[in-house]
Amino acid sequence: MLSPGEQFGWIAAGAGLVMALLWILQLRTKDAGVVDVGWAACLGTAAIFCGLTGEGDVARRAIIASIGGLWGYRLAWHLLTDRVLSGPEDGRYQMMREKLGSRINPALFAFFEAQAVLVVLLSVPFVLAASDPRAGPGVLDFLGAGVWVTGLLGESLADAQLKKFKRDPDSKGRVCDVGLWRYSRHPNYFFEWLMWIGYALVATLAPWGWVAWTAPGMILFFVLKVTGIPPTEARALKSRGDAYRRYQRTTSAFFPWFPKDDTTQTEDPS
Repeated sequence: MLSPGEQFGWIAAGAGLVMALLWILQLRTKDAGVVDVGWAACLGTAAIFCGLTGEGDVARRAIIASIGGLWGYRLAWHLLTDRVLSGPEDGRYQMMREKLGSRINPALFAFFEAQAVLVVLLSVPFVLAASDPRAGPGVLDFLGAGVWVTGLLGESLADAQLKKFKRDPDSKGRVCDVGLWRYSRHPNYFFEWLMWIGYALVATLAPWGWVAWTAPGMILFFVLKVTGIPPTEARALKSRGDAYRRYQRTTSAFFPWFPKDDTTQTEDPS
């Protein structure tokens, strides 16, 4: 069994190595989207690693390893098949290449290794839950697992609805506003964040368990302000223009809520 400090050390070393190898891979493929696949897979591996090597209650370790591992590998597979293998490089990284020019590869190396640091920081709930010596599972363990399952089902449904919309020839140039996308412009992000709430709940009563809540806090910050909604909506506005502006006026950006009536502009006949 490993102490929390030892677990963090192994997670940092492993994530740093994986990101360096993926950076070398993108030198050949010219697709930096592999960093997202690696980020998700590293976090899933970290959860399983903590569950296997932690000093805490075995039932709680099994819960955090199962839900964290399943989330990480599911997301990694989705990103690999839906983005990296199925089309051109993600627009975020295309914009970086256009902006940085010949400086792109050193910048990407720093970016890839920053994701390794983020893996370590976001592993806090896994490490704390796996070190909790209290007999389990308890009420918060079940509650956390239930919130996590809700997030998984919601994100899976949102992804499936978006995929179906994109495959419909009649949807070309339109904004996806069906199903969960009618109530949130980014339901996939919302339900993914909900899963992080689940991890924090499982870790809450561990020693220093309150620190676990920094993970969903960081996820929320990055989604709302940095790598999630801002670049995604910038690309949507560029490709769909007024249709997406109307969608912004009527639909909640993140938290699902009932759509508002748009009284500022008449309906686009297309």
